Amino acid sequence: METAYVLFGSNLGDKEALFAQACLLINNRCGRVVKVSSAYESEPWGFEAEEWFLNRVIVLETELSPEVLLDALLQIEKELGRVRNPEAKGYTSRTADLDILYYGNRIVLTDRLTIPHPRLHQRRFALLPLCEVAPQLVHPAFNFTQTELLRRCHDFSEVRKIENPCNTTI
Repeated sequence: METAYVLFGSNLGDKEALFAQACLLINNRCGRVVKVSSAYESEPWGFEAEEWFLNRVIVLETELSPEVLLDALLQIEKELGRVRNPEAKGYTSRTADLDILYYGNRIVLTDRLTIPHPRLHQRRFALLPLCEVAPQLVHPAFNFTQTELLRRCHDFSEVRKIENPCNTTI
């Protein structure tokens, strides 16, 4: 059994309902959701869009390998309405984005998957909810805790904790 940290992001549709659906599907197919962060609202990162993102971190105990977990998460994204346009350049708005941030303390480098997430340390919208659920988790390549990564992060985009979101529990 490994602990995986998955970032949920959405800026289309009923974001809280999509998050709740994602949690249920992950819990049913990927392992056991043991914790979720608070909800955070963040401005789009790397592209322009009217709608801001809802971001949350899901802590998952799983027996799936990283590659099988990736395939399951991609299928869940698709079921939640995510459409990937191979012609699109850069980032686009989406109903659901599920990124594996960490998988235990493993470093995975394949054609399909990089763990820890290669841009995690550059993104406040990922680090803030991660610091909430695992502040002392150490990045296996950089050897810094999440709190230290956030302190060193040069991303100053706006990220706001949503104080009274619909509480989602598993």
